[in-house]
Amino acid sequence: MAYDWLKGIEEHYDIVVIGSGLGGLTSANVLAKCGHKVLLLEHHYQLGGLATWFTRKGGHIFDISLHGFPIGMIKSIRKYWSQDIAQSIVQLKGVRFINPQFSMDTTFDREDFTRQLVEKFKVPAETVERFFTDLRGMNFYDNNPETTGQMFERYFPGRSDVQRLLMEPIAYANGSTLADPAITFGIVFSNFMSKGVYTFQGGSDVLIRKMTTELKRNGVEIRKHVNVEKILTATESGTKQVVGVVANGRTIRCRAVLSNANIKNTVLRLAGEENFTAQFVAEAKAVRVNSSSCQVYLGIRKGETLPHIGDLVFTSDEPTFSSEKLVDLHTTSRTFSMYYPDTRPGLDRYTVVVSINARYADWNNLSPAGYAEEKQRLIDESITALERYIPDVRSKIDWQEAATPRTIEYYTRHWAGTSFGTKFEGLKVSMDLPSQLRGLYHAGSVGIIMSGWLGTINYGVIVSNQIDKFLVAQKRAPEATPPIV
Repeated sequence: MAYDWLKGIEEHYDIVVIGSGLGGLTSANVLAKCGHKVLLLEHHYQLGGLATWFTRKGGHIFDISLHGFPIGMIKSIRKYWSQDIAQSIVQLKGVRFINPQFSMDTTFDREDFTRQLVEKFKVPAETVERFFTDLRGMNFYDNNPETTGQMFERYFPGRSDVQRLLMEPIAYANGSTLADPAITFGIVFSNFMSKGVYTFQGGSDVLIRKMTTELKRNGVEIRKHVNVEKILTATESGTKQVVGVVANGRTIRCRAVLSNANIKNTVLRLAGEENFTAQFVAEAKAVRVNSSSCQVYLGIRKGETLPHIGDLVFTSDEPTFSSEKLVDLHTTSRTFSMYYPDTRPGLDRYTVVVSINARYADWNNLSPAGYAEEKQRLIDESITALERYIPDVRSKIDWQEAATPRTIEYYTRHWAGTSFGTKFEGLKVSMDLPSQLRGLYHAGSVGIIMSGWLGTINYGVIVSNQIDKFLVAQKRAPEATPPIV
């Protein structure tokens, strides 16, 4: 008989959180600390969404996305999680760029970028200062139609090398392109330019374990291996509202639902088109999912060592930066995330994660044989590229495998296997959700600026504050939640 992963749960919760990405985890934690009864449901066997890890024989631990985030992560973690977790966030100081246009090392902060742009790229100091100042002043509510490409041309006309320096790392981080609104670049880039790039020392496994402990301490009920099939609604005084979910075939009642799933999944699959206006459904369908990524995981044999070539190494053979070339199936652009022993103190192990941007359609349309062949090509080309910087690395590798957008789709249920959420218009649909269906909220990677670890955590906090107000008002209201029909 199959194990009952919902055994012992209660019949009713204040809120059900669907999905355990960092937005879902943070929302659950904030709402529990506000005194609400929270049930967190995750279909996978591990929490974290893309902020997770996996193990392989030989003692290897691979992080999916522990590659870098802005210093603002420390403040958010300290405030909404714990000081214990925040104190493990440390700076990565070795960021390298290697491509046909330039080669440079940087601490990836405003001071060093200013120096490099002025001294190495010969950009006038006043232009650099104006650029950074204007980026810092960008606001989400600005109605500015300028694209990132147009903005670069305005500040640095004809300078494809400067464009590459500024754009390439952000494109790797969130899938943004030169055709996206300039604000989507400006806000993210400014966050990094504050104090550089940071990571969590100890690895995703330690991070999620500590977060799980904090969630349980605050009273969150956590269940894994649970697939939410449908969000249930009912009508009260002519208004549709959330009344529960169906998960693993069981009905669970609640006053509100927070979906940490992709926004298109949330509207079109979990809630259903029938619960929204025709215009809103059209807006949801029009939301473009962002591009995705592939990763190659290379495990170094126990006892072997690697020289320090940098923490993040952005490499490419492309003559200039191109948003299209970056996601091409045969792109030569890749980022090496180097995991030295101090990433996981005490293990004394080395691993390498190679990130390559990608299109879902390129991988989804392959035959089984073609898919296996392309994955092996990805591995072989990545090792060959790494040999330029570590000539004997191939002999030290005892585990290698690749993940693609199809892998992401399988483990996260993300729409079209995206690893970067949606384009800019997804944020409006996400924010408008509760005005369409009372009690339904969304927190996830939407609009690029709400992507990555820091963006999704902060968006989870913003939405949690809205849910808290809704639940407090609900508890004060004399009427009960309408019955499920």
